[in-house]
Amino acid sequence: MENTSTNGVLTHLSLLEVRALSRGGPEPQRSRVRELRGEAEELRGVRDQLEAEIRARKRLQELRSSADPPAGELLPLMRRHSDLKQRLHVHHLIGGFDAVRTRQGRAVCVFVQTAYEGVFLETFNMELELKPRVQIGRHNIPPFIPLQSLAEQSHLQTDAGAFLSMLSQHLNAFVGRRRQLQLVQEQHRSVEVMESNLLCSVLVLLFTAPPEKTALLCTLKYADLGSCLPGQVHLDCEDSRLPESPEWRSCCDTLRKTPLHRALAGMKKSRMIL
Repeated sequence: MENTSTNGVLTHLSLLEVRALSRGGPEPQRSRVRELRGEAEELRGVRDQLEAEIRARKRLQELRSSADPPAGELLPLMRRHSDLKQRLHVHHLIGGFDAVRTRQGRAVCVFVQTAYEGVFLETFNMELELKPRVQIGRHNIPPFIPLQSLAEQSHLQTDAGAFLSMLSQHLNAFVGRRRQLQLVQEQHRSVEVMESNLLCSVLVLLFTAPPEKTALLCTLKYADLGSCLPGQVHLDCEDSRLPESPEWRSCCDTLRKTPLHRALAGMKKSRMIL
């Protein structure tokens, strides 16, 4: 109806324009013609805009009709949406670690992958109970990893992601120290491992220094359990002057800053040990 009415007005204006031109009236008439032309052009713009809006609304209705799923498919989609929201919440809660829901959503089992120097070593699993409050459930974490202390330091109740990050750091440091010890035993047969504990936080090594084949006892203590590097390095020798020499002081500094197997390789290359 709006289109018909608009066309009628335009037709009437066109007739007035023709009559005015045919009479060739004075200047006021020519001015009126110009006004009518402007009004006609404006009405054409309004008409085009209305037609474009009508076409857009029809197209939108068609798209909505084609996009609406059948009633039988709506409930599965809603359940899927709810499931994805829960998964996203759990993912945010645990800080992006791989996990699966257990106990009908009341807990999550988190997988902590460890690696050293780009080589994957071991995966540890831990179940975190979410209800009625976040707490540590079943797990295969070594008993010497201070779980309760880490939970308190990282505020497990409010930031499970921070707790898992600290746990991952400690586990990776532990397997890193253990891997270094394995590499020492494989690559440096002349270095004898005299003592080590399960946590690999204390190592006692026996070096043989040329040319007299002098024996030196090296003790490494890893005070920071979240690190693969020792905080303390101490040398013992029958010749008390040898550990105090600049060369062996430099070796101790290298042992504090470099992974053990690499530090020993450098010491062997510089002929500090056999």
